[in-house]
Order: sequence, then structure tokens, then C-alpha cells
Amino acid sequence: MDPEAEISQSKLVESPDLRSRVEAFREFWDGKYGGIAVQTNVEDQRLGVDVYAITKLEVDVIERKWGQGAKATGGEVGADDLEKAIMLKRRGYLVIPDPEEPEVQAAFKSSFIKTFERHSRVGITSKEEFLENVDKLREQGVKHVSLKTGAYRPAATAYTLKLASEAKIDYITFDGCEGGTGMSPVPMMDEMGVPTVYLEAQVLKAAQILKKRGRHVPDIVMAGGFVNETQVLKAIALSNFGEGPYVKAVVIGRAMLTAAMKAEYFARLAKEGNLPRQFTAVYGSDPEKFYPFLPELKAYLRDRINRAPWGAIGIYGYVEKMKIGLQQLLAGMRKFKLNLASREDLFALTERASKATGIPLAEESESEEMEAILLDD
Repeated sequence: MDPEAEISQSKLVESPDLRSRVEAFREFWDGKYGGIAVQTNVEDQRLGVDVYAITKLEVDVIERKWGQGAKATGGEVGADDLEKAIMLKRRGYLVIPDPEEPEVQAAFKSSFIKTFERHSRVGITSKEEFLENVDKLREQGVKHVSLKTGAYRPAATAYTLKLASEAKIDYITFDGCEGGTGMSPVPMMDEMGVPTVYLEAQVLKAAQILKKRGRHVPDIVMAGGFVNETQVLKAIALSNFGEGPYVKAVVIGRAMLTAAMKAEYFARLAKEGNLPRQFTAVYGSDPEKFYPFLPELKAYLRDRINRAPWGAIGIYGYVEKMKIGLQQLLAGMRKFKLNLASREDLFALTERASKATGIPLAEESESEEMEAILLDD
């Protein structure tokens, strides 16, 4: 998608856009927590984006993606410029309608056609191909390999986890319905795939079977509609059967995007003098006063704070809210580390939830413990 990208013999040679993203991350990175990963789908692999990221940008986490943008139900990206549509086709993408057809070009110039759709191929791989590919990534110097997959059939979930186990990848992300970003069609997010709670139950069942057989179980990451700290805590606690959680992390997509977009939006309104009266009554009209944590962040970043966009500061505030919320929940549970949260800390509100997860209903929770306390002399 980078219009300035240099491609030679169908392989990526340079991408100023991707390079700028990696460099921006490293500028603000503390060098301790987290890292930057480059996710690659079928088209990215065809173009050699992974090789470019490894060799030119020294990225050490590559994430393979099973299941393409727009989930095979519609155009992933729209293009209302003929030259851009032609560029995308020449880079190997499927562009509908064909922007190089004379009849299509004439129809576009006459406004009968107003946009083009860029489609990604639907990926599929064999066991041997996947294992060989992971080995090749490691030979190229990748420190961590991960896999991202969607909310497909239960059998596909089991097969995916089995292959991930055989390849001994570091972690695997399962994205449940209603996952997705702005590219994802609403019918896909609302009507297709396995909802996140059910998907996690399936993943945990598969992980337990692998563990009992002495197989490698990659760290599990859950995605799919996560917004607040309570959901994060439940996803991790649900996976802890007493020996530590299988789910080590949660992916948050649209909520983060919303935080960034809102922060940029209200900063722009403040600059234009167009903030709503109700907003200024609570937060004032100076963007620096919208965020109570900003003095602390300034002290940490110092001069770098001037290069941090408002969108990034909005995301920082959202994550800060999540952090404090999780601390409060864990304090209430008297468990001061996230990996100590377990299934014992949960109960189900409905019979369906109980049946799907194996978590007892509220009236069933700790019934044996109650009797033991009352009958103890």
C-alpha cells in the first residue's frame, strides 16, 4: 500500500512507510517491554515483506496470518484513483474491475465506475509448507515467530494449534467474532465465525489435550471485541486451571483505534476553537489539560513529548486506564499478579455460559467450600 515502495522483480526492496513505522516505535520504546512485529499475509509473503523486515529493518518478530483482510467477503481496500488501482494490480494484487482494461478505464473516466477494490488471495497452506516456512524464518534470524488466525471451525482451530505446536512457534493469536478493524465487513464481524468466549473454550480444550500428551503448547493470545479491563482479566483467568494461564495476552484493536482517532479529533477541534460546550465544561479547551497523566509522561519523555502525536497520547491514556482497572480488580481479588487470576475467581451468570466454559453458576460456585467451613468443628 506504500506508494513510495520500491519493488524489483516482484520483491520489496524498500518501503519508506514501513521503515518509518518501525523507527517511530523504536524512538519511543523503552527497550525492555514488548517489541514490534511485522504481520504477513499471503500478499506480503509473495512480495517478500518478511525478508525485507528481517534484513533491512532488523525486525525480530514475524507473525504469519491465516485468513485475509476483509475475510474473503469483500474488497479489502477501495481506490478512487485510476493510477493507484493500476499500481496495486502491477504489484500483484487482485483489483476489481481490472484497471488496465480500456473499457474499464473509459467507464471510470465517464464516472460510470467510481472506485476499484483491492482483494487479497485467500490463503491456504500444507503442514509441510508451514513447518518449512517457520524453519526458514528462523534461519534468516527471526527471534520470535507467531501465528494469527480467525474464528474458524472447531476442527480448524485444533489443526492450527497442532501445527503451531509442531513448529514450536512462540505464540498464536485466535481472533474471535466480533473481531476485526475498519477493513472488516459488518456482516463478517456480526454473523460469521465463532464468538470469542466459545472460541477460547475450544482453544483451551485443544491446549489441554496437547499438554497431556507432552506436546509444546505455544502461548495463547485472544482477540475479538475486547474493550475493557474486566474482559481482559476474564480471558486470562478462564485459561488458568491451576498451573498458570494458557492465555498470556489479549489483543485490542478497534478500541485502540477509537482512542487514537478521538484524541486527534478533539485536539483538532481545540485548535479550531470548535470544541462542544459540554466538553469544555468538563475538560477545558487546552488539549494538554485533557489528560491528567500528561505531566508524568512529559517527565518521562522530556523533549520527545513534542514529537508524540495526540493520537499516540490518546492510546497511552487508554492503556493507562486499562492498567489501573486491572490493578483495582486484582486488589479486590487479593491477587497482585495477573497470572494468579484463575477459574476459581469466576462464576457464570447463565446456564449457556456455564455449559460453554465449564465455569460453575453463581449458586453452584464454592458450594463444597461453604459446607466444609460450616461443618468444621
